[in-house]
Amino acid sequence: MGDLVGSLGINPATLIAQVINVIILFGLLYLVAYKPIMRMLDERSGKIKESMDNTEHIKQQAERAEGEAAKRIEAAAKEGQEAIARAMRTGEEVRQGAQQKAKSEAEALIARARTEIQRERDEAIDQLRGEFADITIQAAGKVIDRTLDKKAHRDIIDKVLKESTTLQKG
Repeated sequence: MGDLVGSLGINPATLIAQVINVIILFGLLYLVAYKPIMRMLDERSGKIKESMDNTEHIKQQAERAEGEAAKRIEAAAKEGQEAIARAMRTGEEVRQGAQQKAKSEAEALIARARTEIQRERDEAIDQLRGEFADITIQAAGKVIDRTLDKKAHRDIIDKVLKESTTLQKG
């Protein structure tokens, strides 16, 4: 085997020295570079994992906050709808109350007007009766050619008018 290595131009002593040097170099690199680099990579990997966990945690919090916001918006919308419904009911009640008040005021006004008309009618009838009685007394006085007692005549005419009124009503 020595001939084969020698024929290739490799000096076995130099080869062994170079192999030992490479092994020592790998040993030193392992101790000086590989361990610190691996530690640094492990630390970086830990930070990345921690960041991913934090991101997941923040995402979950955001989803919860979004859910709570949606519930609040829904509750506010429902409350708004209820407020609108209450306002509409109140408005309808106020409208009906105003309508009822106007109707009752109109009925009261009509009743007062009817009472006033009836009073004026009664006054007009009483006035006509008085005038009719005076005319009748004058006519009777001319016919009889004497003046009767005005009070007696008035009593007679009132009696006749009352009788005629009760006949008209009955």
